[in-house]
Amino acid sequence: MWNIRTAALVATLLALLVSACTSGGGGASPSTAASAAAGTSPSTAVSAAPSGPSIASTLVLGGPPECPQRPFCLLGLQETYGLEFKEFVPLDTAGPLTIQALTSGQIQVGMLLTSDPAIATNDFVLLEDDKHLQLADNIVPVVRKSIVDANPGVATVLNTVISRLTQEQLTDLNKAVTVDLQSVPDVASQWIAAQNFDSVSAGIQGKIIVGSTNFYEQEVLGEVFAQVLASNGATVERKFQLGNREIVFPALESGEIDVLSEYAATALEFVNGGAGQATTDPKATTEALNVALTPKGLVTLDYAEATDQNGYVVTKTTADQYGLVRISDLAKPAS
Repeated sequence: MWNIRTAALVATLLALLVSACTSGGGGASPSTAASAAAGTSPSTAVSAAPSGPSIASTLVLGGPPECPQRPFCLLGLQETYGLEFKEFVPLDTAGPLTIQALTSGQIQVGMLLTSDPAIATNDFVLLEDDKHLQLADNIVPVVRKSIVDANPGVATVLNTVISRLTQEQLTDLNKAVTVDLQSVPDVASQWIAAQNFDSVSAGIQGKIIVGSTNFYEQEVLGEVFAQVLASNGATVERKFQLGNREIVFPALESGEIDVLSEYAATALEFVNGGAGQATTDPKATTEALNVALTPKGLVTLDYAEATDQNGYVVTKTTADQYGLVRISDLAKPAS
């Protein structure tokens, strides 16, 4: 997955140029597919049909060409939310074409990633997945068990960080790096200062190595972890941009790195070979991931509110016009 996300960073820059030319704004987009890694079908519960045409029936949905056949895209929106859109426009996978189509009004609902910096850049509104269509790709630290056993304060510190990481904050961190072009250490230190982590004092001892894949979001979170661990006494070494999961998970098991920021559902399906254990429940998915990691000498800590998975966005104008906050709002009567 990492290579798809990394390739999409190029699309991020293209999106900025495209959006600037068409609407005066900027957009950035990493790629997608993280949340669909398990291939598990979403809930088949269908919303009761509203009286009269629904809001969705007056709007155009845009997304990847395969969206109509995918359980986490249009098919899932129909089965889980009972939504029928006016039209579907095939575009790209959470990329610059979708961003341009939203800003130009070609479409009114688009599929992006939930932590996409284009959401903040263009003032899009991310609709809450209130019926839990998507698999739970919540941010979760994965740590070597020997590190946590030797220093229980590591779990305390990282769980404190995770407890403060909201969806909006993760998107803003990504925007600061990919759009505003601030350095990763500066972005991390600014966020840490704003969270008042000075109140945390864990007294950690010894060396801890924080790693990341080649995906910039994981590097930003890894830098946050590194700085907070260092401020609590640890001697921290950074090994970022190591490569994909086929590289970083063996590095975790061998002790080449000790801490990694991960995504619960995607990591679980990687570790269990795509066995389909990931669900839309972050607690259950994280617990299953922890069980799968135990034989490898690894543990998961708490999961964050923030996710990086398929999401559905609208412009602020559209959200205000129809009172849209949740995906289920699209099923309400149009008038």
